[in-house]
Amino acid sequence: MGWVAKGATQYSATYPRCAYAQDVIEARHLRVLRAVAATGSFSAAGRELGCTQPAVSQQMKALEASVGTPLLIRTGREMRLTQAGEALVRHAVGIIAGLTAAEEEVAAIAGLRAGRVRLVSFPSGSSTLVPTALAALRAAHPGTRVSLEEAEPPHSVGMLREGDCDVALAFRYEGAGSAEEWDDLVVRPLLSDRLVGLVPEGHRLAGAESVAIGELAGDPWIAGCPRCRGQLVEACESAGFTPRIDFATDDYPAVVGLVGAGLGVAVLPELAIESVRPKRARTVTVEPALRREIVALTLPDLAQVPAVAATLNELARAAAR
Repeated sequence: MGWVAKGATQYSATYPRCAYAQDVIEARHLRVLRAVAATGSFSAAGRELGCTQPAVSQQMKALEASVGTPLLIRTGREMRLTQAGEALVRHAVGIIAGLTAAEEEVAAIAGLRAGRVRLVSFPSGSSTLVPTALAALRAAHPGTRVSLEEAEPPHSVGMLREGDCDVALAFRYEGAGSAEEWDDLVVRPLLSDRLVGLVPEGHRLAGAESVAIGELAGDPWIAGCPRCRGQLVEACESAGFTPRIDFATDDYPAVVGLVGAGLGVAVLPELAIESVRPKRARTVTVEPALRREIVALTLPDLAQVPAVAATLNELARAAAR
């Protein structure tokens, strides 16, 4: 009798149709069949595979029940493949090779000998936290590859939710936004980044240790990214004035350059100042204190991936340093 293909209506009385609509051929059974075909007997196959002869016999019966036709015929002391058995062994070679390759690749990823992480970061994080973290990650796990793309939140957070990245370096201002904004994500807190004032070196407050934000009410302002701009307006309005924003740019070096040229004042995160050497500009402490929370975000399932977990750890170490 021939091997009954899925969807056929006739089944052998010896090998009745499985109760389920689709029978499953297990990889372990294919490995045993291949060993029996190579050695010619259940006992020899058992010695090769490190199991007993009854265990080999039991697995062959299970495989024949799955395919619904005999695969082996005993001739004297040896087992011979039926036509169906020969067909299955022929396909088993490629199947087992593919499974072995897949197992090795997964083991490499799990052992951090391989893997890929797509990281999205806002610009000041890209120039400060990210280089240190990725250098440490490469040193510890040279087989793990990380790609970097820049985007500001909330766009970067949207990319994470849509599957366009694996880790998003993001921020939110204290007291701003909803507390449930990231409830569906794994949140790895990194640091609290204080905002500082930036004034031209000839400014009347350039030598002050601390400046109330209301003291800058009459100055023209240079604002940053849309989210930072919104926070600036909110902080100024809380101090009783609306800032006159003459320039707005997402580029922090451009903000510093405009302030240094005497075109206005600005409030920037310390992380941004760290990545730029201010020329002809002075930093001052702003009161009341304004801070933003820097975090690394990922999806719950991705947090279990070794390469993603290692990236989160290195970002946390970079922030601690």
